[in-house]
Amino acid sequence: MTYITIGEFAERTRLSPKALRLYGKLGLVVPARIDPDSGYRLYREDQVEEARLVGLLRRLDMPLATIAAVLPLDGPDAAQVVADWWAGVEAAADERRGLVDYLQVRLRGEDYPMYEIELRSIPERTVLSINRHVDLPGTERFFRDAFASLRAAGPGLEGIAGAPFLVFYGEVSEDSDGPLELCRPVAAVAEGAEPQGDVRRRVEPAHEEAYIRLRMKEMGWPALLPACDALERWAREQAREPAGPLRQVLIADQRTAAPETPVCDLSVPLR
Repeated sequence: MTYITIGEFAERTRLSPKALRLYGKLGLVVPARIDPDSGYRLYREDQVEEARLVGLLRRLDMPLATIAAVLPLDGPDAAQVVADWWAGVEAAADERRGLVDYLQVRLRGEDYPMYEIELRSIPERTVLSINRHVDLPGTERFFRDAFASLRAAGPGLEGIAGAPFLVFYGEVSEDSDGPLELCRPVAAVAEGAEPQGDVRRRVEPAHEEAYIRLRMKEMGWPALLPACDALERWAREQAREPAGPLRQVLIADQRTAAPETPVCDLSVPLR
């Protein structure tokens, strides 16, 4: 078999020897052979296109693990992985763009969007909940498992007082893990019937809550930030003391909702 020296391979692939040494160390473009006497790195002819592909993907700042997943795939499957990854990059860029817009408005002291803030009374009710530290990548699994556990724990209530809700005790992001509490109001639990696993039960006293009804297109982070600010500002202006953190009262299934569909009441319980 004929091998290509690292110098020739670098020229053929348009990659520097430094980059090739790095990709070899990372396991992406591994030399086919290392000469035992000279220590020279030698490559095969069929590694040229693979090395070029690695170089191009790295120019996209694609993570090493994703590149490693692309390399063994055939053309159409590899293209699909690249497309899916790039869709995630664009979604993250859109989120950051929204956060930049929010920060600019805030730093300039400009007017915030106007929201219709309403009040309603919530009766005393029994609430089953699951509270967990979870970061952003873990939220989908948390919601799936927690909803299943809470539905199995007892019959729910009718109306808005029976809508499940989320309580954010801290930010949920790549760096911050909440905690996050998923709550489900239920009919009175029989005496002595204790919740199972990590499900907890409490009686929430009757209270008022201020809320803003949001559509699907207004959900997500940082799209929710102006509404959060509006609720906090309203509470200060009305001299109303919050009785706990902000909540998301879930009034529709966000998985199937259209952009204009109301899906959530962002609320703050009041003393």
